[in-house]
Amino acid sequence: MPGAIPLVDLTRQDPGITSEIEAAVARVLASGRYVLGPEKEAFEAEIADYVGVSNAVGVGSGTDALFLTLKALGVGPGDEVITTPFTFFATYEVIVNAGATAVFADIDPRTFNIDPDAVSASLTPRTRAVIGVHLYGQPFDGDALSDIACAAGVPLIEDCAQAAGAEYRGRKTGTFGVAGAFSFFPTKNLGAAGDAGMIVTDDQDLAEKVRTLANHGSRGGYLHECAGVNSRLDEVQAAVLRVKLRMLDRWNEERASIAAAYDRGLESVETPYAAPGTKHVYHQYTIMSDRRDVVASALERNGIGCRVYYPVPLHLQPCFEGSGAGPGTLPKSERASECCPCRFTRD
Repeated sequence: MPGAIPLVDLTRQDPGITSEIEAAVARVLASGRYVLGPEKEAFEAEIADYVGVSNAVGVGSGTDALFLTLKALGVGPGDEVITTPFTFFATYEVIVNAGATAVFADIDPRTFNIDPDAVSASLTPRTRAVIGVHLYGQPFDGDALSDIACAAGVPLIEDCAQAAGAEYRGRKTGTFGVAGAFSFFPTKNLGAAGDAGMIVTDDQDLAEKVRTLANHGSRGGYLHECAGVNSRLDEVQAAVLRVKLRMLDRWNEERASIAAAYDRGLESVETPYAAPGTKHVYHQYTIMSDRRDVVASALERNGIGCRVYYPVPLHLQPCFEGSGAGPGTLPKSERASECCPCRFTRD
């Protein structure tokens, strides 16, 4: 319909920096260095400085960032990894592809993030890692999850795909666990012009293992220490992201400002909760309503794009049929899936 507001419109994302991005891409094309070059190295240094860690390793996607972190930590068959059932499928997928078993812990219904108490209750002698997701741009309780993982002697991995620039008690996401995994998919707060991802960590040894795994198990030349994969952040994406990184804080402030306006104007729905001491960056602006489908239909009729994030929690996905993790086993996640429509605040 005329004047419709799309769910996302990336053609409007960078009007003020289009010329900078074009110049950055042209610089790469003129250099003849398209893989493992200076743009990637510079972006890794810049994102590490921005987050506040000592190491960053650029990879092909946010999914790869999670998978390679698990592999570098030695997670494999016979191991369990605790995570949330209320997130994008990739968070579960990487656990299975590493050969481990996913164990789901229910969420805090206010933040939609994994509940630390549920994580504690899910620990077993087979637990090898915990993956927490900073969902919708709302940081999870970094102190509580870090303490639980540390006490259990297992690494905490942060899925920061939706939370670039978010903060918990003055610390940026990606600094609470052994590593943070970022996605730079085009619709993210910090989005590339294609797929791209990053692992951030203060663990030098872990960073080197990830870097080696991402380059066919090689540190260089034709010597291969292990069977790795091909997952390298290319120079064009790194150059684009270097330009955009300088804008990230301003864009996040704009998202928060729009979210505040939504909060003031909306009635009869539950607006997003921002936990005290956090900086929510509103990758999605997600409301709760027992009349979700009615609300979503009304938005669509009025030309306002929206989408349900996420309509089916992971434990109820078809791939879990027959596993025993049926309806009612994770009630808070199930209710969130029944009541959450979402609308983007800026893109």
